[in-house]
Amino acid sequence: MMPAKQPPPRPPKPLAEFKSAHMSAGIGDIPLRELAQNEPLIIQPETSIRDALFTLNRDDIQAGVVAQQIDAPLGIVTLRELIEAITLKRADLSEPVIAYMTAAPISLPVDAPAHRARVALTRSRLSHLVLLQSNGRLYNLLSHSDLPGFREGGAEGLINTVQHAGNVDSMANAAKAIRQRGQELFVNGMGVEALCQWMSGLNDLLCMRVIELIANEFDLPPVSWCWMVFGSEGRLEQTFAADQDNGLIFQPDNEEDTPQIRNALVPFAKAVNKALDRCGFSLCRGDIMAGNPKLCLSVSEWRDRFQHWLSTPEPKSLLNATIFFDFRPLYGQDELVDDLHNWLLPRPAEHPRFLRAMATEALTCAPALGWFGRFSYDGGHRYPHTIDLKKRGARPFIDAARIWALKHGVWSTNTAERLRAATNDMKRSPADTAATIEAFDLIQRIRMQRQLAGGDYDEINRVNPSDLSSSQRLMLKEAFKQGKLLQLRLRQEFEQ
Repeated sequence: MMPAKQPPPRPPKPLAEFKSAHMSAGIGDIPLRELAQNEPLIIQPETSIRDALFTLNRDDIQAGVVAQQIDAPLGIVTLRELIEAITLKRADLSEPVIAYMTAAPISLPVDAPAHRARVALTRSRLSHLVLLQSNGRLYNLLSHSDLPGFREGGAEGLINTVQHAGNVDSMANAAKAIRQRGQELFVNGMGVEALCQWMSGLNDLLCMRVIELIANEFDLPPVSWCWMVFGSEGRLEQTFAADQDNGLIFQPDNEEDTPQIRNALVPFAKAVNKALDRCGFSLCRGDIMAGNPKLCLSVSEWRDRFQHWLSTPEPKSLLNATIFFDFRPLYGQDELVDDLHNWLLPRPAEHPRFLRAMATEALTCAPALGWFGRFSYDGGHRYPHTIDLKKRGARPFIDAARIWALKHGVWSTNTAERLRAATNDMKRSPADTAATIEAFDLIQRIRMQRQLAGGDYDEINRVNPSDLSSSQRLMLKEAFKQGKLLQLRLRQEFEQ
């Protein structure tokens, strides 16, 4: 039996276009559909090992999807697995490939970010995963080789340390090693966007392992649940000073069981929050953590929460709600979060009042550039002549990118990727978008440089321009000007 009929071809994305858009910065939040260049090979379950080997060798590919139809992938079979089956397991060449496939393979939505694929493959030690369209049909097959960069910078040893850690103390040591290595890469000139994604990948693996260890200590209810992350972690923009922004989503069999399930999950979530704190991820001052019962919610409760924000956009509630729109799944049943994301994606565009309120709130935080192009300080008597680069540097870019992503139905949560994805809808030139991202990266680099010097919570994101070189001061002013241009665009678009 020969391989099944292949799905209709899709034109590949020009490599030059792909590189110019993404490769210079890293690929952490690129939609997975942009990475899979070749068509998947579909192999019917009853195909013999001999015929499958012939086809894989003829087409010079490493793996195929085992399926009767392209909307029902059963597993993945690789060239390596088939060779091992023959040489080590003495398999007969006439046996069907279904006996030697990887069943129930990892699957991800085609618009999920590349970051999730890298973490999933690294954690599972598998070489391939399946990409599915929103209707469940097969889109493509993705391999480790399609996801370059994750193991750069000495990550291999750190990954092994994390995956073999058996207690929280070991995890704390691993977290310290990740931060130290990240600082070394930063000092040696690694790009900010690529570095943040590198650290986010390792931090994800670490946090997932912590959750796994703590989960083994609890008798958790038999329901589907998933740990969610928000804020900078959700955006893949964690710097050297990271606190926690997380929550839990679960699916009860019956809605009346929701309070009971929440009561069972909250102690577990609090234990995870404490363990992450020991690993250097500080407890959130605003209690935006899964251990807070208000953020340990069922699927329907999370939908109600987002619907409330969309329908009744009050300024005070929106101020605290913005980071929730940067959510992504971390550990557990990812499909709960993906379904929530798909439910939410088209809705902000249906609520223009919500988008206007978001824009109005964003415009209250202007870049730190005053009259005649001079720096505008905000440190008061405690931190004289300083600027909060988190609030008055990075935030204008983050807020603007979030608003446009929500308006145009962009899946990505990362600020740079949101700006790239919304370029066409906003009728901006790629050059203008690149300049905006470059400005954002510069602000983030100066923030991270300041964080290396240490300080308390309120001080660590502050910079005194006098401590910068003349060229750095000039570039920082230009970056703030880009932030002002973004806010001008927001004002023109939403304050009409």
